[in-house]
Amino acid sequence: MLTAIGLLPLALLGAWSIHTVSDYQQRDQERLLLDLARAVATAVDAELDGVVSTLTSLGHAPALHSGDLRGFYDVASTVAKGQPEWLGIILTDDSGKVLLRTMDDFGAAPSTPVVDPASLRQVLTTRRPVAGHVARGPRGRAAFPVRVPLTAADGKRYTLTAVILPDRMVRLIERQQAPGGAVTAIRDGALSVVARSQNQDSAVGKTPSPSLVRLMRDNGAEGVGQAVTSEGQEMTAAYTTMSHYGWATVVARPAEQRHAGAFQSLGTYGAGIVASLLLCIGLASLLSRRLVAAIHALQQGAAALGSGAPLVVAPSSIAEIAAIGQGLEQADLQRGARERERKQLLDTLNQTLDEARRAGRAKDEFLAVLGHELRNPLSPIVTSLDLLDRRDDPASRKERAVMRRQVIHLRRLVDDLLDVSRITTGKFQIDAQPVNLAEVVRHAVAAAPGQQVTLSAPESVWVQGDDSRLTQVLNNLLSNAARFGSSITDVTLSRDDTHTRLVVSDNGIGMSQELLARVFEPFQQAPQSLARRTGGLGLGLAIVRKIVELHGGQVTASSAGAGQGSRFEVTLPLVAPPEVATADAPRPGAGGLRVLLVDDNIDAAATGAALLELMGHEVRVAHTGTGALDALRQQLPDVAILDIGLPDMDGYALARAMREQAAGAPLRLVALTGYGQKEDVERAYQANFDLHLTKPAALADLQRATAPL
Repeated sequence: MLTAIGLLPLALLGAWSIHTVSDYQQRDQERLLLDLARAVATAVDAELDGVVSTLTSLGHAPALHSGDLRGFYDVASTVAKGQPEWLGIILTDDSGKVLLRTMDDFGAAPSTPVVDPASLRQVLTTRRPVAGHVARGPRGRAAFPVRVPLTAADGKRYTLTAVILPDRMVRLIERQQAPGGAVTAIRDGALSVVARSQNQDSAVGKTPSPSLVRLMRDNGAEGVGQAVTSEGQEMTAAYTTMSHYGWATVVARPAEQRHAGAFQSLGTYGAGIVASLLLCIGLASLLSRRLVAAIHALQQGAAALGSGAPLVVAPSSIAEIAAIGQGLEQADLQRGARERERKQLLDTLNQTLDEARRAGRAKDEFLAVLGHELRNPLSPIVTSLDLLDRRDDPASRKERAVMRRQVIHLRRLVDDLLDVSRITTGKFQIDAQPVNLAEVVRHAVAAAPGQQVTLSAPESVWVQGDDSRLTQVLNNLLSNAARFGSSITDVTLSRDDTHTRLVVSDNGIGMSQELLARVFEPFQQAPQSLARRTGGLGLGLAIVRKIVELHGGQVTASSAGAGQGSRFEVTLPLVAPPEVATADAPRPGAGGLRVLLVDDNIDAAATGAALLELMGHEVRVAHTGTGALDALRQQLPDVAILDIGLPDMDGYALARAMREQAAGAPLRLVALTGYGQKEDVERAYQANFDLHLTKPAALADLQRATAPL
């Protein structure tokens, strides 16, 4: 009776605990399914964004802007053949008329009508990229369109469509780590199946089951609940429709798996309780007379075990006491095992830290490659804008201004990403020398695009610093003010006996006390709507703080509250003005130069050459290192502008080979590359380059490249 009374509360508590854990596990499984559905949706958006990016890049083809549809057909066909899952590319005008299809011969009448005309009408109406609905063509193959609106240089509007097989999305699903027995499906805006982890061929294009429709209607944009698959199997399904293309992802697993673990645990626990109760009742009367003495011995052994002293278990004629003694001995063995396990865990922790360090190095290498790959396509865009500015077509001034602002914004994002990587790895450095901060501030304010800025500054304020990084500080503060609603920004530079203070105040949206506490942390921004009209990555102020600290100063932020504007104050130590030395300024050479431009990016090479020719230079172009050496043998140029990432040899090896081939003749070598970190610049000068420029190259960069040493 006493045994039963003692075990009953424990049995009830254990059953309740198992039930609670089971409920928690079920909720955790539902969260896991929903997180997986969100991850798949994010991956789908990334795939569709990649298609949109490819189509947008194709839309910049010169042939399209010049109205050369035959030439654009050839370019589009090449792009389509390079994408294994693309059936082809379609170009339509602003009325929806098909101008060309890479699936047909150029000029041939369309072999089939436009599939999914609703998405074509949508992109014509909204002028935004659209992912259409999956459908089967005349040959029975399922595909879906991704459409992107384009505007040519002459103002004509087009729609560029990629027709894509669902296989691309099937492989995306296969890359996800779904639980055993789970079914993953990607559905388009009409909820038709685009890709499914099971029965893909028969499921593609099918509409959802009524139970899934009810689940999505009752839960809104995303949720978890019970549904029945098209095969009739009851499932626990999680879905999300948060894709910005209007698509949905569904991850489901068999419903019976929800309770299997709980039932098994309860059965095992119940059997254990019953067995223990019966055993205790049967033996309690036999042990009652001999327990007291044996318990005292066991108490001493337990105390030794708890204190870590060597365990000595006295022998006992009572089998149960002997078993408990053996249990203590086993516990002692387990204690030793735990100690060994702890040591192994420490070793594993150290190994994990090493792997984390290697991952950090891999991240740095990735960011360097990312900066290169993002700057490469920016280079021909910037050069093309410079060409357009030189021609100064009045009809495109507004569009060129928009493109110029967005390219500058994108370049700033790339530079911020690379700068914050250098900050986190401790590689961020400055080149300090005496700088007239007043002059730096005046130049930065004068260059602030589209901002009404008032400036109050003395004639000269000298600090020990890096003028380019100090310019970056003020540019980031002005950009921050402009992005968050400031119509008037005041810049004040003052000084006392030992320090100078640079104050940037605005009348923008202001900051709460909560935001002020973390405004200088990376990736922190004021709350924004889903549209993210202000843009940015939240890195500018973090970079400002690091630059100011490297200059031995400090930066603070203050605000009276929301709608009251913001105030940023930078304090730097003063230095004595340097002695002024006079030197004859170099005079530029007369006439054009012979320039050799080497770049494997055809667009970048073509636009760069065109801009150099407009500057009055004679330009030859090569796309490989071998081609550059052949051109050098034919005629020695005055200046050679080399890309670093060439297909047959890198730019450093090419530079050495050109120096050897020139045999001491005057030859200026300029590195023009997407790799712009400090070690890349140092490596370029070690390879005997005369100048290092980072893509994208603007007109001023090319003028520096062709200016005299």
